Amino acid sequence: MNAPIADTEAKILDLAETLIRQNGYNGFSFRDIASGVGVKSSSVHYYFPTKADLGARVAKRYTDQFMETLGDPGSPEITAEGPVGRLSTVFAAALGQDGQMCLCGVLAAESAGLPAAVVEEARTFFNRTAFWLKTGLKNSALGRDFSDTDLEKQSFAILAQLEGAMLIARVQGQPGWFDDLTSKLSADITK
Repeated sequence: MNAPIADTEAKILDLAETLIRQNGYNGFSFRDIASGVGVKSSSVHYYFPTKADLGARVAKRYTDQFMETLGDPGSPEITAEGPVGRLSTVFAAALGQDGQMCLCGVLAAESAGLPAAVVEEARTFFNRTAFWLKTGLKNSALGRDFSDTDLEKQSFAILAQLEGAMLIARVQGQPGWFDDLTSKLSADITK
């Protein structure tokens, strides 16, 4: 079991996540974090010596929390809802909660200009989520007739559609569009 995160460290991570989701990785500084948390900039550096350390840690924490929220892809409630439906529900909830993008979707869009450690954590998010989806599809009637390679490609295609739907809904200021844009994902996999 992980040791509890210090209160100040948790506040730094929370604020950094919010700022990345709102403004992107390059849209904030340690000074912004220090000011928002109410500490000196040196305190932020105490926990995270570099911005890359902070960004990678935020992405890792986000991924772990996202996977925990998804749950076991083989559980009866996931099987009943369907893995694509479950994943869509989690994405929709994140968008509906604060109107912001998926953290790792933002990082992926900026990946050409990010430190390698941050890019690797964003990549890990997509790989873990695609593996979760592939596993869920394998356990469902939808994935019965597909090879592992086809299910993996389909999982990444579904993730791309979900991230794209978030992007369009956000830029249009229409969070409800997410559901409209993703409503046929489960049906599309059988084509």
